[in-house]
Amino acid sequence: MSQNTNLVYQPSDKPPLKKNLVYALQQLLAIMAATLLVPVLVDGNGLYMSQPAALCGAGFGTLFYLFMTQRKSPVFLGSSFAFISPLVGAVAYGFAGIFLGAVFAGLVYIIIALVVKATGTAWVNKLLPPVVIGPTVALIGLSLCGSAINNLANLNGDHAVLSIVEGFEGTINAENLKDAVSIGSWSGYSLIHILLGIFAFGMTVWASVKGGKGLKMIPFIIGIVSAYVVGLLLTLIGNAANVDALKVVNLSAFDNLKIISAPRFTFLGIFGVYDDAIKETVINGEAVGTVNKITSFSQVINLLVLFAPVAFVTLAEHIADHKNLSSIINRDLTQDPGLSRTLIGDGAGSIIGSFFGGCPNTTYGESVGCVAITGNASVSTIFIAAIYCIVLSFFGPFTAFVNSIPSCITGGVCIALYGFIAVSGLKMLQPVDLSDNRNLFVVAAILVCGIGGLTIKLGDVTISAIATALILGILVNVIFNKKPVEQEAKK
Repeated sequence: MSQNTNLVYQPSDKPPLKKNLVYALQQLLAIMAATLLVPVLVDGNGLYMSQPAALCGAGFGTLFYLFMTQRKSPVFLGSSFAFISPLVGAVAYGFAGIFLGAVFAGLVYIIIALVVKATGTAWVNKLLPPVVIGPTVALIGLSLCGSAINNLANLNGDHAVLSIVEGFEGTINAENLKDAVSIGSWSGYSLIHILLGIFAFGMTVWASVKGGKGLKMIPFIIGIVSAYVVGLLLTLIGNAANVDALKVVNLSAFDNLKIISAPRFTFLGIFGVYDDAIKETVINGEAVGTVNKITSFSQVINLLVLFAPVAFVTLAEHIADHKNLSSIINRDLTQDPGLSRTLIGDGAGSIIGSFFGGCPNTTYGESVGCVAITGNASVSTIFIAAIYCIVLSFFGPFTAFVNSIPSCITGGVCIALYGFIAVSGLKMLQPVDLSDNRNLFVVAAILVCGIGGLTIKLGDVTISAIATALILGILVNVIFNKKPVEQEAKK
C-alpha cells in the first residue's frame, strides 16, 4: 500500500507541539467515556476497580503498544467492554483475580502472535479477505449505533446501560451486571438532551466540513466544548428556576473534589494496601468484612476459563481494527510492523493496563474514527494522549469534568465517530463483486447475524454477536467461495 495523500499527518509525522497537545486532547476525549465506564459497570462500589486507575492503565498499555509496533500504528488502547462479564466474576477473587484474569487474556494474544510469527500472515489474509473483513468492520460501527442513540436520548436506566455494553461487544451477563452495579432508574425520553446531542453533532460536522484548517483538525473538541457550554447554561437556568428538565450537566461530579489524589492501583491492592479500607467499607448498611483472595488451584482454572475464551473472541476485532486502520493510512499494518507485533502490543498492553487499572485493554474504534475524520494519523499524537491519561489520572478535576459531560453530548459526537467506522468497512467492499452470489451471501450472513444480535453461549462463555457473525462469514466464504488458483491469479 502507498501512503494516503489525503492524510494531513502521516504516522511518522510530528505536528507542531502546541497543536499536537490539542490533537492529543481530542483523542483523549474520543476514548475517555468508554474507558471510564468499564470499571463502573464492573464494580459500581469502587472497591476493586477505579476510574482513574483504568485511565492510567490505558495510558501505560498504549505506550507499550506504540513501543511494540515501532511507532507505526496510530491507535489507542482503552478498557475493553468484552471483558466486563469475566471481570465481574473475577471481582470475587479480589485484585489478584482481576489481574490474573488479564494475564490469561494477554497470554492468548501473545501465543497467537508467536504462531503468526512462525507461520506468517498468509492464512490470516486467506481467512479474512475484503468480503469478510469489510462487512465486519462495518458491523462494528453499526453495532455501536444503539450506544450512541441511548446516550443521545439520555436513556440512563437498566436498558440503556445494557445496550451500551451490548453495542460494544455483546458479552455482558445482565444478571451479573445488575448484581455488581447500582444502575439507577429509567429516565425516559428527553427532548432537551436529544437537541443538545444533535447540536454537538452539528458543531462537529460544521468544524470538520466548513471550519478552517485548524478547526478541521479538532472537530470533536469543538462539538463537545460548544455543547457543554450550552448545557452548562441550561443547567444554571434550571437550578435557578428549579426546572429539572434543564439540569443536563452533572454538577454533582465535582462534589468532594480532590485536586491531586493517587488512583486505586490494582498492583497495590494485590499486596494488601487497601485491605483495611475494604474491610471497613459499609454497603447497604452492612460491612464488607472480608478481602477476597485466590486460595486454590481450581480458582485459577476458573479465571482461565472466564478470560481465555473471550480473548479468542476479541482477536477477530483486533484484526478488523487494524485492517480498517490500514485502509485509512494506506499501509498494511499486518505486514509492517506486522500482525505478530500488534498482537503482542495489544496482549501485553492489556496485562500492563490491568496491572495498574484492572481493565484489560483493546484497540478502540473511536480512536480509529478520530484518525479517519481528522486526517491526523500521527503516532506522536497517540503518544501524548497516553501521557495525558497517566498524568490526568492523578488530577481529580479532569476526571470530574469528564463525568459531568452529559451523555447526550457524547452520543451526538459518537454519531460521527461510529458512522465513520461503518463507512470505512463499506469502503473495503468496493473491490468486491456483490453481483456474485458467493460474495453476497458472505456479506449477508455477517450483517444480518451481527445486526440481529445472534450470540452463542457455551457454558459460561458467550460469543458476541460480532464474533458469531464473523465466524459464520468465514465459514460461508471458505465453504462456498472457493475459486480456482488460476482465476485468483488473474485478479
